[in-house]
Amino acid sequence: MSENIHPLLPSAPPRKKINPIDLRQKKERHEAITMLTAYDYPSAAILDEAGVDAILVGDSLGMVVLGYPNTLPVTMGDMLHHCKAVARGAKWALRIGDMPFMSYQVSIQEAVRNAGRFLQEAAMDAVKLEGGRERVEVIKKIISAGIPVMGHIGLTPQSFHQLGGFHPQGRHAHEAVRLLEDALYLQEAGCFSLVLESVPAQLASYISQQLDIPTIGIGAGVGCDGQVLVTHDLIGLFDRFMPRFVKRYANLGQLMKNAIEQYCQDVRRRDFPAAEHSIEMNKEEWETFLKLVQPITSPKRVEEELK
Repeated sequence: MSENIHPLLPSAPPRKKINPIDLRQKKERHEAITMLTAYDYPSAAILDEAGVDAILVGDSLGMVVLGYPNTLPVTMGDMLHHCKAVARGAKWALRIGDMPFMSYQVSIQEAVRNAGRFLQEAAMDAVKLEGGRERVEVIKKIISAGIPVMGHIGLTPQSFHQLGGFHPQGRHAHEAVRLLEDALYLQEAGCFSLVLESVPAQLASYISQQLDIPTIGIGAGVGCDGQVLVTHDLIGLFDRFMPRFVKRYANLGQLMKNAIEQYCQDVRRRDFPAAEHSIEMNKEEWETFLKLVQPITSPKRVEEELK
């Protein structure tokens, strides 16, 4: 028994693997849901240990990991590769794979097949896809195949050309009504949860109150049932731009830069590696080695080899 645990104190209950039903129960209990993005094994493991409820392997990896200007170039291959890494690191959190551009828009059959690959090949627990009423039939078919679906409305990055850029959605009354209708359509289609992105706070709060399923906000105010951020924004590892709705909790990018600059200086000054970072042979073995190699490295031996 650990010396830090008193024998009479009750031990912490074992952590339970989170599933889509748990998120709905959290909404019913008025408990806020936490979700963050991860794209690799170490990040997923850290998020999981920190107690995040859900981990989204977002197509945002196209921008913050792969360096694309937007999410459109991200492929199914990219997503499955990163989802597999995240699945190996996240044991308890709900794992959600983001369906990339053109993986669900071409046909219902292809959408179901691609959604299934997230669960079958990449060990995700659910998928997320963008769009409102125009996605209802696709969502129904995916769910009928036994695949939980998280919806996503408001600012949908895969449609930024159609939206005229990355602008907030639902600021005008008629747009707000349409978003509410889309949310209800997605709930009726069977979505277990819904992302509201870049939506006025009062509208997001109103929509959340009208739905039985939980809403996860990003730039949508505190009235949502939960919140999600891109982890690289939260910890300062992506600085190409920072949306207004991001709160930066750390600046690991600057810490990394400082550490690497110090490493370069130490190498150039021959301060690294020092003795404590090096492996040594004992004196007897080293002297034996020098005797053994003396004939090999002698000038006479080299001349003979050249002939």
